[in-house]
Amino acid sequence: MIGNSIIKLSNVDIFQQKNLVLSNVNLHVDKGDFVWLIGQTGSGKSSLLKVIYGDLNIPDGEGHACGYDLRKLASKDVPYLRRKLGIVFQDFQLLTDRSVEENLQFVMRATGWKDKQLIAERTLDVLEKVGLRSKLKKMPHELSGGEQQRVVIARALINDPEIILADEPTGNLDPDTSEEIVLLLKQISQSGTAILIATHDYHIIRTFPSRIIKCENGKVLEDVQIA
Repeated sequence: MIGNSIIKLSNVDIFQQKNLVLSNVNLHVDKGDFVWLIGQTGSGKSSLLKVIYGDLNIPDGEGHACGYDLRKLASKDVPYLRRKLGIVFQDFQLLTDRSVEENLQFVMRATGWKDKQLIAERTLDVLEKVGLRSKLKKMPHELSGGEQQRVVIARALINDPEIILADEPTGNLDPDTSEEIVLLLKQISQSGTAILIATHDYHIIRTFPSRIIKCENGKVLEDVQIA
């Protein structure tokens, strides 16, 4: 990590295949930051997130995420980077044939957890943090959309990440549930985990004002204001 920065990009060009999506990107996210990422569909928000979690390479400039040099990131290092990142998607991506507990424990075993007692304790711990301890044995289809997204956030917290990247996490939720989810992420940021949320929802941004980054016309603008 460079100083307090969990994410630091300097003069980075971001390509999808051979198309330049974002040029000369400069960006920093520090420990405990809560940051909105806005921009129209196709403006490069998802590409920016993919660079941060090691899904897109950067050919030039400098990029660091959670202590990893993104320019030198080998494919074998990507799983280790992702243990320091929590990722929350719009469409939940829960395993529908497994309970809440089994969903979390599947990820734990995949990321190297072996001790059954520690796995059981951590499962309860992250479900407590998202207010779902009583739903341990429920199947995803027995949960509301908001509860499913809380399970996804619990899953993202398992390995105590330095940052959670959330791509349209309220996209499938009603306004009240969206506010509950963002409030939960805000609380997580206050305990030291940085949060970066890509969203189209300006209402939720106004409800929880914070730092805003915008992808627009092939650029990333830091610290913008919205009307």
